[in-house]
Amino acid sequence: MKAVILRALGRIAVEGAPEPKPSADEVYVPPSTTTSAATARTSQRQPLIQQGMLLPFILITALFFLWGVPNNLNDVLIRQFMKSFTLTRFQAGLVQSAFYLGYFCFAIPAALLMRKYGYKAGFITGLFLFGAGSFLFWPAAIAGRYFFFLCALFVVASGLSFLETAANPFIAQLGAPESSERRLTLAQAFNPLGAVTGVLIGTIFIFSGIELSPRQIASLQAAHQYHSYLQMEILRTMKPYLILGAVSWFWALLIARTRFPDLHVEKQLSEETSGSSWQLVRYPHFLFAVLAQFLYVGAQVGTWSYFIQYIQEYTHQPEKIAGYLLTGTLVAFGIGRFFSAYLMRFVHPSRLMGIYCVCNVILVGIAVYFPGWIGLWAIFATSFFMSVMFPTIFALGIKQLGDQSKIAASIIVMAIVGGAVLTPMMGIISQYERSIAVAYLVPLSAYIFIGWYSFFGSHVRACN
Repeated sequence: MKAVILRALGRIAVEGAPEPKPSADEVYVPPSTTTSAATARTSQRQPLIQQGMLLPFILITALFFLWGVPNNLNDVLIRQFMKSFTLTRFQAGLVQSAFYLGYFCFAIPAALLMRKYGYKAGFITGLFLFGAGSFLFWPAAIAGRYFFFLCALFVVASGLSFLETAANPFIAQLGAPESSERRLTLAQAFNPLGAVTGVLIGTIFIFSGIELSPRQIASLQAAHQYHSYLQMEILRTMKPYLILGAVSWFWALLIARTRFPDLHVEKQLSEETSGSSWQLVRYPHFLFAVLAQFLYVGAQVGTWSYFIQYIQEYTHQPEKIAGYLLTGTLVAFGIGRFFSAYLMRFVHPSRLMGIYCVCNVILVGIAVYFPGWIGLWAIFATSFFMSVMFPTIFALGIKQLGDQSKIAASIIVMAIVGGAVLTPMMGIISQYERSIAVAYLVPLSAYIFIGWYSFFGSHVRACN
């Protein structure tokens, strides 16, 4: 216990403070997460990307943009399906449940596939599934069944599970371990650009801008035209996904025709065994990373999924304006990614993430207790501060895991299922309390734990 306390104090000690000695039940791994200025200067002198890896880096970084589009189209779909299928908030939240269950179910199969055939096979398989799920929106829209849309989203997410399981560790290992957080944050910075694109596509091409009053609905029903109106709203979801499917299959072809140099970890894949993956339970920093990622993704997805409804309930803005405000908060998210990648040259990633968590706890608290325009802008600002969390948690979680990195990465990707759990939980709370603002206590609680992980739980050590 004394060693653990000294270890925590060492994080805020002045440079040159002695390292704590390991206790009898703990063996410390030499930390690569040191905050010393000497290490920061060393990582700055090393190239961010290994020689000969630039083209694969560009092709895979583009995937971060590509999967950001369907991830945040979901936020538009939730509102659109509530209108098209007359769903409750909880039922509409099942969009995220179906989506993130796909991540959960296919992360381990993705890791097993890559362990045998390498990263490239994971990328191609993921893009194929992504395209297939996108094309399924066509029969789902023609049939006009909500369940069919959920199945299509599940297939889309299964493909994205392959992509994220492969892309995150692939990018993290393209250079020196000391710069893995900065390199992954830079690549992840293109994800919010895709998110912004997705919300803009949804706002412009899916939202019709037609919001009927109860009187207008009754009038259409009396004229037997209401069903035709709902069918028209459902069909608006089809075209964006057909384009996404075509782009994903085209990108799979590009990757298939590109030669990927072998990484050091790729050469060790044949030496991995399924039994050895149980050794991961010896690393608290990995286990805490899984929980932190579960809570973070749930907080992020829940925040954005109900942001449009928060705007409409407390400021009474139309869906188009709410959609543009959601786009704006995603722009803040993207700015946060690029700015944080720069800050990481001077501030250690885990400490920066902890500071951001404190900011978000305060901002979400304001949104809960002061709903309205003040709360709206508070939630808007949280996107900037949550921007650093996913890549930083991911990179910290797989630190110094060697040939276990792929399995560890797949388990962290499985933690994305937090979006499937926390989002409908927020819907239930909002229905029970009759307040969307109160439901935002869920992401607030998540930021408290992630803050603890940032300052204390991310230290690299192995327990016997």
